[in-house]
Amino acid sequence: MQLDSNNIEMAQGLAKKHNMKYLTKINDDGLFLFGHTLDQNIDQINLKEHRRRRRAAIDTELNDEEHIQWSVHQDEQLRVKRDINNLIRQKRQRSKETFNDPLFPDQWYMNQGAQNGYTLNLDQAWSRGYTGKGVHVTILDDGVQADHPDLQPNFDFASSTDLNSFDADPTPQANRKNAHGTRCASVVASVANNGICTVGIAYNASIGGVRMLDGAVTDAIEASAVGLNQNHVDIFSASWGPDDGGRTWDGPGPLTENNFKRGADSGRNGKGNIYVWASGNGAHKGDSCSYDGYSTSIYTMSIASASYRNEKPWYSEECPSVIAVTYSSGDQTTEPQVCAADVPRGCTRDHTGTSASAPMAAGIVALMLQANPQLTWRDVQHIVARSSNPAPLLSNQGWMTNGAGFKVSSKFGFGVMDAGRATQLAERWKTVPGQKACKVLFGINEEAQQLRGSVFRNGKNYGLDIADECANVQYLEHVLLTLDAPYVFNRGAVQISLTSPMGTTSMMLPARPKDTRLNTYNESKRWPVMSVQQWGERPVGRWLLNVQDVGEQWNSNRIMLEGITLTLYGTTEQPPVR
Repeated sequence: MQLDSNNIEMAQGLAKKHNMKYLTKINDDGLFLFGHTLDQNIDQINLKEHRRRRRAAIDTELNDEEHIQWSVHQDEQLRVKRDINNLIRQKRQRSKETFNDPLFPDQWYMNQGAQNGYTLNLDQAWSRGYTGKGVHVTILDDGVQADHPDLQPNFDFASSTDLNSFDADPTPQANRKNAHGTRCASVVASVANNGICTVGIAYNASIGGVRMLDGAVTDAIEASAVGLNQNHVDIFSASWGPDDGGRTWDGPGPLTENNFKRGADSGRNGKGNIYVWASGNGAHKGDSCSYDGYSTSIYTMSIASASYRNEKPWYSEECPSVIAVTYSSGDQTTEPQVCAADVPRGCTRDHTGTSASAPMAAGIVALMLQANPQLTWRDVQHIVARSSNPAPLLSNQGWMTNGAGFKVSSKFGFGVMDAGRATQLAERWKTVPGQKACKVLFGINEEAQQLRGSVFRNGKNYGLDIADECANVQYLEHVLLTLDAPYVFNRGAVQISLTSPMGTTSMMLPARPKDTRLNTYNESKRWPVMSVQQWGERPVGRWLLNVQDVGEQWNSNRIMLEGITLTLYGTTEQPPVR
């Protein structure tokens, strides 16, 4: 609920007055999370009705409180961890750096182990003294084993909380089901040269954890997680998201979206928090991260995976908001996976999926922030776009060169993150000019507003000419499409592409064969689809939108388009080029 004060004592008093539980502060703007107290003697048959009546009574009571501006009940959301559990063990050639950690030889992504010798180029960053020291990273997950001997010296309780039990200790329950967050934390910041498990990407960084996935996940819980101690935490890493089954379109709720923006605007004392997000593991089910509102937020860096063979793994979701990849597991029987500390005191060679890739990226960003603590959240994205290496991956199909000269792919973004190049750029980077935005509506004429799918069978084009109305955006960063199409029968049969004036075509919404639902693109629940593939381009000229029905039952499909909004983010002046 939103109070007219940020006073915790007032919030606790209101909770007690209304026989509720004070749970946590969501942000510093007077937003708090309370919990219901239920009669423990109610049997399961009557529990649902008891809850309904309790919620109605609370609504009436809270409406009469002068200090409460508004309140809303929280509904549980389905969120899934993005790892793939397999077993494989292979040893690889050693890095130039030598450590006594027993699994370091198996950390092939550090040890010249990917095909043709490609790595994340950590040696170059480490040799320049960048190990993450002074940078605070937190893992949003099912908890982090704070006392694991490979994490404990780097563990930071100021970057941690438990939003499932509502206390300060994020240590997970003692079962194998909750090892995910500990493994992700280890990828970032396992202590080096201690003879235990592995070497973290940023092995001197401070590491924390938010326990949030081992219970009901609501908008308020997610908002509290991404809003945790935003002037202390530098980087948030999340390896989870909506269901990856190819049927779901979901994203952050209003409270979470508000805290993303708040983190970007004022986190890190105005430089902005960096949010790193796993793109998803549903590619083998026809899913795309374009349908994931976390990956398509301008405030997050969407990170996908590359395998040992420098290919797109079978699970890694692609979309035009993917900014880069790091290495992770590939073929289940012939390619190595990722090494990490494991609960409660062990080690593993079996961390997998885009769940492993996101914390690798977070670790590299920690090296960048040590190299230049003044980097803003947008500076970080600019550097990642310029420093990532496409060379290992160019044999894969789907690469294009955009109008600003960047090689980019929906599978791999701008390439494999390169820690050496990224820290070199960070050292001498000058802050990019202020972010500008321009929002323009595609013209949808009346006859096109209600059309059967047969009209869209070969694709229907809509043009939009950009000139003086977007004079404040001359160099692009993020490109967003927001759809107002309140009725599309068989949602997954519709695909939408966007071509910029400089000729870069992005598949903004690919078709999804498993998604046969009635569309919900409308105002009440929708998320923009986003592209970074036009990065650095000039937006002036004609933009072309193509809507196509590729479903088998296209003749009986029906599509209603009421509006499509193009939002361009970028700068008026050219960003620094290094």
